[in-house]
Amino acid sequence: MINIVEWSAAIAAAWALAYLRAPLRLWTALALMALALWTFLDKPAAAALFIAWGIFVLLVVPLNFTLLRRRLISDHLLRLYRGLMPTMSQTEREALEAGTVGWDGELFNGRPHWKKMLTGPAPVLSAAEQAFLDGPAEELCRRLDDWRITHEDYDLPPEIWRFIKDNGFFAMIIPRRYGGLEFSALAHSAVVMKIASRSMTAAVTVMVPNSLGPAELLLHYGTEQQKSHYLPRLARSEEIPCFALTGPDAGSDAASMPDNGVLCRGNFQGKDIIGIRLNWEKRYITLGPIATVLGLAFKLYDPEHLLGDKEDLGITLALIPTQTPGISIGRRHIPLNAAFQVGPNYGADVFIPLEWIIGGPERIGQGWRMLMETLAAGRSISLPALSAAAGKTACRATGAYARVRKQFKMPIGYFEGVEEALARMAGTTYMMDAARLVTANMVDRQERPAVISAIVKYQLTEAMRRVINDAMDIQGGSGICVGPRDLLGRAYQALPISITVEGANILMRSLIIFGQGAVRCHPFILKEMQAATDTDRRRASKNFDRALFGHIGFTLSNTARSLFLGLTGGRLASTPGKGPLRRYYQRLTRLSAAFALTADAAMLTLGAALKRKEKLSGRLADALGHLYLASTVLRHFRDQGQPEVDLPLVQWACENSLHQIQVSLDDVLRNLPNRLAAWKLRLLIFPLGKPYAPPRDTLGHAVARLVLEPSEARDRLTAGIFVPSGTDEPLGRLEDALRKVIISSEAEQKLRRAVKQGRISEAPLDRLLDQALQRGVIDAREATLMREAAAARKEVVKVDDFPADLDGEKKP
Repeated sequence: MINIVEWSAAIAAAWALAYLRAPLRLWTALALMALALWTFLDKPAAAALFIAWGIFVLLVVPLNFTLLRRRLISDHLLRLYRGLMPTMSQTEREALEAGTVGWDGELFNGRPHWKKMLTGPAPVLSAAEQAFLDGPAEELCRRLDDWRITHEDYDLPPEIWRFIKDNGFFAMIIPRRYGGLEFSALAHSAVVMKIASRSMTAAVTVMVPNSLGPAELLLHYGTEQQKSHYLPRLARSEEIPCFALTGPDAGSDAASMPDNGVLCRGNFQGKDIIGIRLNWEKRYITLGPIATVLGLAFKLYDPEHLLGDKEDLGITLALIPTQTPGISIGRRHIPLNAAFQVGPNYGADVFIPLEWIIGGPERIGQGWRMLMETLAAGRSISLPALSAAAGKTACRATGAYARVRKQFKMPIGYFEGVEEALARMAGTTYMMDAARLVTANMVDRQERPAVISAIVKYQLTEAMRRVINDAMDIQGGSGICVGPRDLLGRAYQALPISITVEGANILMRSLIIFGQGAVRCHPFILKEMQAATDTDRRRASKNFDRALFGHIGFTLSNTARSLFLGLTGGRLASTPGKGPLRRYYQRLTRLSAAFALTADAAMLTLGAALKRKEKLSGRLADALGHLYLASTVLRHFRDQGQPEVDLPLVQWACENSLHQIQVSLDDVLRNLPNRLAAWKLRLLIFPLGKPYAPPRDTLGHAVARLVLEPSEARDRLTAGIFVPSGTDEPLGRLEDALRKVIISSEAEQKLRRAVKQGRISEAPLDRLLDQALQRGVIDAREATLMREAAAARKEVVKVDDFPADLDGEKKP
């Protein structure tokens, strides 16, 4: 009989093989060896031998001989799979296949190779890019007056428009051979972030032509003739571009787009040609009211079969001068008092030649894929830069305010309730900046991270909302009273804009991140789906068999890995080197395996129904999102040279993400319809309970203190925003007051001790200082420092006021 030691050894060997993802042939060889040893050493009965070897042969032969395996197993499952596979629209298929897979694939794999995340030098701007940031971008920020823009002019002033155009702000992504700046994604992000820290209106105005717009589409898909004509004109700002996608009846649901073009014959510039007659109604089009050239998405039809047998040709993109007959530019929208140009436009029987299709007639029907691939710029670069700018500005301003502002004779930043909010702000901002930089670096490496771009769009805009809300809570009245002195009011007002654009956040979380990621990033799902739709039966059988058995091995591996890593707390997982962050790498490796197993279980038990289980999909998206965010934090810390003083920020961000991943997976398990599967998953994923808690209060205290005083850590956290040097600006006044309060703090402590000792009595500041001077508690220099700090504090606490009837003021 097989004794308990032999059983334990067999189980341990199988577990190790699964954990290490050993190939099937190695499983077979070791099983054969174990069976042979048992046969010769234990000398079992003939009946037991017959049964054991019979089972071995029945399993090994079909599993190791692929032709037999396909006929006995895979082909039958392929037919079943085809019946169960959810229907998919063409737009869904194109969205799933768009972009590239990188680190998101590693996280979905359950066994992330950290060297892939950490490989390569830290991202750095070129000399030309840094000069632009220090020169034109800095000067633009100095010239911007956001109160005038949003309250008086409801637009950028003419001199600002001219400065933006003359200095090539609209040409950052255009190659130098066409007259552009040819900046990296990192530089693009840095410029947008700096401007956004000064004025959201100016930032949006600059970022739109450099993200989802005609220039981006032309660069990737345009014909040489289109590039040669439009790119130099766009670089010189002779053309102002916009892109018209969203309409009243079709926002995220592009398949329902009613805007259409019909192929027909018509007269264009005196010639009879085959062209497109367009009709559309679009809205929310940024720069639309002032655009001279309009990118348009529409459904193209060929009812007369002028180009072939197919009638519905699919979503197509064209570039159309706005002066073309039939185009009407509507009036402006006013999105939450932000003053960037945005509005509707319409087309009625607009006739254009086929050559105006972006990429020419060969690109007919490829519009949705083109859009999905170029959306990565807006999602990966512009919106993360906008979010990071808000976080950095809030941390620098509100941190200073919390140190300068006093209540109950103590800086409000020292109250634990305020400290808790400051810690959230600083830790979240560190995470946002890490994700911004790492993702921009991916784009610079020629990746088109479709799923990651959706993650950073959703996670960073939501993080921005939390940071600004915390800042408003801390600043109270000084935050809600809008006016020239207010830094937060307009940012708070405009928050929902970023939440809404480039894919509404509710949709992004509940449908796109995991829905696209499960197919695109999973190592086998897309291969299985492609095999199931392949009309070549032999090729489909081969590919499905390979994907299916790879998938089975993958799931077995993540089952073993989840349990082992759960029992050991991930302590034996390999990490890139040693140091204070080693355990975070191990914990993320553990949760990656747990996520991959949970995702597979959800897809297996729910099948096509998972597409409709948006709450579950959203929780899985949250888990994947925080796996990515924590990964970027670790990479960012390494890129910055691992300064020890920044460790509290890194630890807070990682511990927050670990807890959020745990909460998300736990919520999936609590709500998975198949309760037996959920119970088994819980045993595998959390065998010893849920180990991760939110960041401790002591850690939050350390993080909050970093933003309450001038320091290198505070400067690194808020690097890249515009910090005015004069006290005529809100942030400049805060910086001045913080410096003066810190310098006078020693004198303030002397006064406090003297009052406590009874040497001087409590009194208003001027009288208190007179007493202190008379009794030698402080000297004249210290008294001057105290008076200067008090005056600076008074300036910071002031808020704007206006006449009761707002006479002479435009109504906000």
